[in-house]
Amino acid sequence: MKPLEMKERKETPAPEYREPPLSVRGLTVAYREKPVLWDVSFDVPEGQLVAVVGPNGAGKTTLLKVVMELMEPAAGRTLVYGKPFREVRQRVGYVPQRGSVDWDFPTSALDVVMMGLYGRLGWFRRPGKKERERALECLEKLGLAAYAGRQISQLSGGQQQRVFLARALAQDADLYLTDEPFAAVDYSTERAIVELLRELRGRGKTVLVVHHDLGTVPEYFDRVVILNRTLIAEGPVGEVFTRENLSTAYGGNVSYLGGNAGS
Repeated sequence: MKPLEMKERKETPAPEYREPPLSVRGLTVAYREKPVLWDVSFDVPEGQLVAVVGPNGAGKTTLLKVVMELMEPAAGRTLVYGKPFREVRQRVGYVPQRGSVDWDFPTSALDVVMMGLYGRLGWFRRPGKKERERALECLEKLGLAAYAGRQISQLSGGQQQRVFLARALAQDADLYLTDEPFAAVDYSTERAIVELLRELRGRGKTVLVVHHDLGTVPEYFDRVVILNRTLIAEGPVGEVFTRENLSTAYGGNVSYLGGNAGS
């Protein structure tokens, strides 16, 4: 008899590990020695719409500032695709709170959107026809093509918010950080923002949104980070967006959520 021939065993290659778009580890931040965030750790998976919720003073905006290295943490770190923000800033788009912007600055809607392209061009190269067309395309996507030449101070609050979303869109980033983009906007603007965020997700982008309207979290988002200086819970909305977690974060009764929050 011939000895049995050993079949060649094919090794299944291990799946390639990819760093998450955002990794937060042991993050502690203080203002004048008063802790604002305390030992916060979580990862944001790729291709997700993620809400960051919590009461006023919970540290939501502070979290974004630390990610973008606008504030120094007392302890811990944040990494974007496994690297410090400064090394991958071109991969990050940012939409600030409207209240933090000087709307009297003399610039047009088109100029604001084109500012989003400087990271790829470099500060010493002037944008040309291609960049102008890209900026106009982004304004059109948000229904603002007719306002391209208008000074931003002459736009309504909702239009101003759309301009900054258009700027972030022009960046063609991989990770988007947005600070209360739905605050004080009308219904049509809110729907336009939601559709844009869903489009970004459909293209594999990751979007982190500081959000204040708990009632829309289940409809708008895939995951949620619940903060109140410490991390209360983080994960898929259907698993962690519960009355128990929200009561821990906000205190008191959260019955105003109706049927949107789990038990």
